[in-house]
Amino acid sequence: MNLSPQIIDTLKAYTEKLTRSVQLKLFDGPHSKRPELVDMLRQVSTVSDQVEFTYSETGFNVREGLTFEIQADHNPTGIRFSGIPGGHEFNTFILALLQSGGVPVRLDDALIRQVAAIDVELSFEVIVSLDCHNCPDVVQTLNQFATINPLISCEMIDGATHKAFADERNVQGVPAVFLNRKPFSNGAITASEILDKLKDYTTIAPVKIANDETLYDVTVIGGGPAAAASAIYTTRKGLNVLMLAEKIGGQVADTMGIENLIGTPKTTGPELTKNLRAHLESYPVKIREEVRVESISQLEGQHGWTLKLNSGEEIKTKTAVLATGAKWRELGVPGEKENVGKGVAYCPHCDGPFFKGKDVVVVGGGNSGVEAALDLAGIVKSVTVVEFLDTLKADQVLVDQLQSTANAKIITGTSTESIEASPKGVTGMVLKNRKTGETRVHSTDGVFVQIGLAPNSAFAKDLVETNKYGEIVINTRCETNKPGLFAAGDVTTVPYKQIVVSMGEGAKAGLSAFEYLLKSTAK
Repeated sequence: MNLSPQIIDTLKAYTEKLTRSVQLKLFDGPHSKRPELVDMLRQVSTVSDQVEFTYSETGFNVREGLTFEIQADHNPTGIRFSGIPGGHEFNTFILALLQSGGVPVRLDDALIRQVAAIDVELSFEVIVSLDCHNCPDVVQTLNQFATINPLISCEMIDGATHKAFADERNVQGVPAVFLNRKPFSNGAITASEILDKLKDYTTIAPVKIANDETLYDVTVIGGGPAAAASAIYTTRKGLNVLMLAEKIGGQVADTMGIENLIGTPKTTGPELTKNLRAHLESYPVKIREEVRVESISQLEGQHGWTLKLNSGEEIKTKTAVLATGAKWRELGVPGEKENVGKGVAYCPHCDGPFFKGKDVVVVGGGNSGVEAALDLAGIVKSVTVVEFLDTLKADQVLVDQLQSTANAKIITGTSTESIEASPKGVTGMVLKNRKTGETRVHSTDGVFVQIGLAPNSAFAKDLVETNKYGEIVINTRCETNKPGLFAAGDVTTVPYKQIVVSMGEGAKAGLSAFEYLLKSTAK
């Protein structure tokens, strides 16, 4: 793996920020790809006198030959890589190097204090695919946990390079996170969600948190296109704006091919997320990531709202824009949750490679389902699209492509009743013909669920009006039924869950909040 002169120059600039020495310690052992890893580590070690490549005379568990750890001033940091961190994971490796060398971690201060307070040993292993766009976020988060707390360690394991190990752990989806050698999570997971799950494993001691006493003009809750538009439009009006987000980009960050954003012929979710962040950071928006709003209540004695965060903090704001987006909707049938990561998946880009040469089913005939089937068709032996309605709901251009794909099949007018599995993973699914009522078992190695989105509105369901689907009810001005609370994007009743629609609705919500504040001041 040869690093380009441009990458070398960039790394030289980054490593000027190191405040302590960093060692890249490679464990002993044979492996056919070891020379490639050695070459990469040697190249990286040339970018700064503060970075050193060293060997260990001892092996490391079952992954000898391709495992190295990062040390700081010759002391282990708990951060290890088993495999060659190329592709999306190269940035993960460089971030780990920099943060081990003293560059500050990028987590929220409240979350950092919570992680630092953990007083038990936590050993994380993350099995990844180098093509997975969710995996780096998870590994980077856990690497930062290790940097903050010496009781925490994290090892990235390339599932393709260490296939036998991945098979031993029965991994069929990534990122697959194991804690102390036991399954912890599968798929994308945020820093705050990791902390929530850790409460099932250990008591996280409460930490003293000083509330932000600022009374913000507008607080935007969410980090996707609608939230970004709201924050930008309101801050351009000279308002004091706070953005609270679990992650910038939201659902968009998990979308790969985007070809219907007007004015941008083609882009990807990660690229659009990068642009959203850059645009936000060009304005004086205060951004806090890895935090979640748990509840909203009326501000005592005055107009405005109190937002309670999962960190225990309280935020005061005159107005708020609820733009928390949506998440993949689950089937809600027996065998689904039990087999996530063992044949049940929601991301064809991340988990598709695990089903090479196998038979899979995509549940859902909308755009996302048909696009997923087309992506998978180039990897798997066969793909079957199962649609509840009598016809596919996807755009005709996508339906035409699917119908002309040799290894694709379409089943309509059919519901999924349950998913069957053996100890090794999914074996089939029970399908029911909606006209005849007949049920049958359809054999398959994997089930990709693509049945639309469920709004992230639970934190506000007892405060603002929602419909039977959980969507926040808004009018044409993005106003909820509570004065001073606005909502925008996929979390709302606005039809057509599209990026371009969310951006427009976010801008509209921001302008409505500005107008509301003008009128409130006038009174």
